[in-house]
Amino acid sequence: MQTSKKSQMKQLTLSAITLAVLGLMQQAAAQEPLRVEVTGSSIKRLASEASLPITAVSGDEMEKRGMTTLADLMMALPQSNSLAPSNAGSGTNINLRGLGVNRTLVLLNGRRLANEAIADGYANLDVIPMSAIARVEILNDGASSIYGSDAIGGVVNFITKRDYQGVAITAQALLPQRDGGGDEKRFSFIAGAGDLQKDGWNVYATLDGLRRSRLAASDRSELTSVDLLTSIGRAPSLVSGGFATPANFTIPSNKNFAAANPYYGSSCLAPYSIQGGKNTCVIDNSTYNTAIYGREQLTFFAKATKKISEDHTFSVDYSRGEAEIFGTKVPTTSLAANGVTALLPSTSKWYPGGSGGVPAVAGVTGAPLLVTWSVGEAGMYITRDVQTNQRLNFTDEGEIGGWDYKAGLVIGVSDRVGYLHAGSLDGPKLLTGITNGTLNPFGLQDATGKAYLDSISLNGQKLRVSKSTFTGLEFTMNKPIMKLSAGEVGLALGADFHRDTTEDVKTDLGLLATYAASSPSRGQGARNVAALFAELDIPVSKELNVNLAVRDDHFSDFGNTINPKASFRYQPNSTIMFRGSANTGFRAPTLFDRYGYRLPGATTTTAAAWDDPLQCPSATPAIANTGKPLPGLVAATVCNVKLPRQTGSNAELIPETSVGGTLGVVIEPMKNLTVSFDYWRVNMDKMLANLPEQVYFTDPTKYANLFVRDETGKLLYIKNTTMNLGGQKAAGIDVASNYTFPTADLGTFKLQLNGTYLTQFDNQLEKGGDFVSNIGRFGLASNGTTSSLPIITFRWKHNLALSWSKGDWNTQLTQNYNTGYHDQNLVAAQYYRDIKPYTMYNFTMTYKGFKNITIVLGVNNLFDVNPPVTNHSGYTGYLSSAASPLGRAFNTRFTYTF
Repeated sequence: MQTSKKSQMKQLTLSAITLAVLGLMQQAAAQEPLRVEVTGSSIKRLASEASLPITAVSGDEMEKRGMTTLADLMMALPQSNSLAPSNAGSGTNINLRGLGVNRTLVLLNGRRLANEAIADGYANLDVIPMSAIARVEILNDGASSIYGSDAIGGVVNFITKRDYQGVAITAQALLPQRDGGGDEKRFSFIAGAGDLQKDGWNVYATLDGLRRSRLAASDRSELTSVDLLTSIGRAPSLVSGGFATPANFTIPSNKNFAAANPYYGSSCLAPYSIQGGKNTCVIDNSTYNTAIYGREQLTFFAKATKKISEDHTFSVDYSRGEAEIFGTKVPTTSLAANGVTALLPSTSKWYPGGSGGVPAVAGVTGAPLLVTWSVGEAGMYITRDVQTNQRLNFTDEGEIGGWDYKAGLVIGVSDRVGYLHAGSLDGPKLLTGITNGTLNPFGLQDATGKAYLDSISLNGQKLRVSKSTFTGLEFTMNKPIMKLSAGEVGLALGADFHRDTTEDVKTDLGLLATYAASSPSRGQGARNVAALFAELDIPVSKELNVNLAVRDDHFSDFGNTINPKASFRYQPNSTIMFRGSANTGFRAPTLFDRYGYRLPGATTTTAAAWDDPLQCPSATPAIANTGKPLPGLVAATVCNVKLPRQTGSNAELIPETSVGGTLGVVIEPMKNLTVSFDYWRVNMDKMLANLPEQVYFTDPTKYANLFVRDETGKLLYIKNTTMNLGGQKAAGIDVASNYTFPTADLGTFKLQLNGTYLTQFDNQLEKGGDFVSNIGRFGLASNGTTSSLPIITFRWKHNLALSWSKGDWNTQLTQNYNTGYHDQNLVAAQYYRDIKPYTMYNFTMTYKGFKNITIVLGVNNLFDVNPPVTNHSGYTGYLSSAASPLGRAFNTRFTYTF
């Protein structure tokens, strides 16, 4: 009897998701696998669901669904409004409820990682060792009262294998059916020894590697074809001038001379450029644009566990993840980072009509030419962003003085280095080469020009170096403090002390590299946090259980914040159970938000091309390339261009706050069928975010004070630093269903549904302003920290899985679905349109009939469905942030166990 009670109380340990549901699990007394792997018993599942809505996905389930990365899981979760992985060096993030990636707390075995090093507000999932994952638990509820800051949207806890014995090697490949890149190759190795129960110890380690090749836009040219773009009002022919190979030019001394190109009549120069509008050439985007970015990942995880006695266990684990992503842009341009322009004198042999053979152009009579050149011969501009995350975690747990305790020490370091990888040139020296006649901006280089380009290369040099650290000490203890008629009252107490630091350095290279467009800077900050928390589990009756929690956090830079949480579970019978919670939350500004770099001028450019509302006025300023430059101004510099933008920290920021809760029901209407409905709501105030980019141009008059100009009206920068904006209101209903129907001869069938229906997603850009709905439309909500693209908030999103298993065979058909979307609809009226609902199917088949061998074969995107079409100005014809352009792909996985 004593042993049973001790085992039961160990489940009250405050760690990971268990902390949120400890009292409820005491009454359920369910073992950990039963809580995660629902096998059809509704009673056990009711107990496992407890008072808080938790979604659990096992590592085995991810394999059966053909997932190769954690990004696949992130995109499939209906509770996640994440963006598809892009060229952002921050890697793969998760955005629960669409509240922002820095409001979703990511844990590894219940404890924090050091955050991504630049923004220092969220974890990069790419550095988590996928091969070591036993399961992933997603708490779909605010949890600041349990974990402190960053948990307003919820918690994602990646739980590794407790122990492992033996050796296994896995090779996996994802091969697209269509030609081109985008293929993935993955390998993993795991080895372990020692039986924790029999031998009292276990040691295991995993190694996991992934490589994905770049998928060029030209590999999926039908997604950005001229016909498609024309049909949605964004025909390529609308573009004129700008940077190209051969270069376009204007005559600064002749304001009446329109931009021109010497080779327009010769169809420009393939494959670099194509004919644009108004006698100019334009970049051939199909040559340079990227549909899926290349990346490499290598993760390592090792864990050693020693059972010192029956009531005392010590473990240490170490993880190291390295993620490398290759970002691409069109070749380097002739506009230097400091704003100096390239003037071609008549003395250059490459002057139109000169000795170099460049065709003469009417109206060109020897005046210096302003050339806008994209140096195609230097190759595509490629950056290499390397992020390395390491964590050492010590855990000691046991019993002392009648209390079960758990103590942990975490030491985490996250490094991120940005390199100029290929195609980068020294901007000032590039201009010198143009003005002294060494370089030919209108065609391919001669031997002298090629040698000069090689001599001014910046490839391989560091552009940005960042580092963040997390050092934390946590202690929890729990015990039953009194006995009621319905059971024992459990009390848990805990303390958490941690220190965060950040350092971010932009090197001098940003002054030279054209596309870097960044000034040298240094941001540095640190913060100490001390917290005390308590949790009380009260079995009010056999049917009703109440859980109360409170946490007091003290920030060295913001003072105290206290956040309570209350939850209940009411189960009148074995058929139905009611549950709910209420909580307050908060999120402190990240160290980058508060202490990052601060520069007086522009630090980058806008993500999309825009018309300067003052110097290239338009009746429709939100639609680029619809304005006309003021007299004396060059269209290529003020119209349809990426404008200077100021980002960085803001010392005036204060924490944001929230109030939220859930109310749900779990029922078993018939044997082997469990259905749950959970209403959730989060109201936020003083929201920390950047204004979405499109907002500035949707109403430039309202935000005119954020367009900083000199006395002549020239735009110096758009102020886009992090601010305390207004509020956000989000609410919806989560639906989950699980039906298992075994048969005597045909095997076992299982049908699972997991979906989310949004009832509200309103944003307020400034305190006291109007709330604007973002559901099913491109509203005012932005991902901010990681992207200027808007959050995609579908009204309904679900995944539906039908599986069958018998003996050595297992198959699964998965449907991922989201409702339609109102398109941007900023183009002319005839192009007003809606985005259709998107449905994609994946199929996998697993066979374990060969000794020591497991084979998984599958097809992703079974019906080869293209991503939805959009005319949103941030995209190039299709909704790349919500759906993959890869198309049908064949998934093969082979595991051999020694």
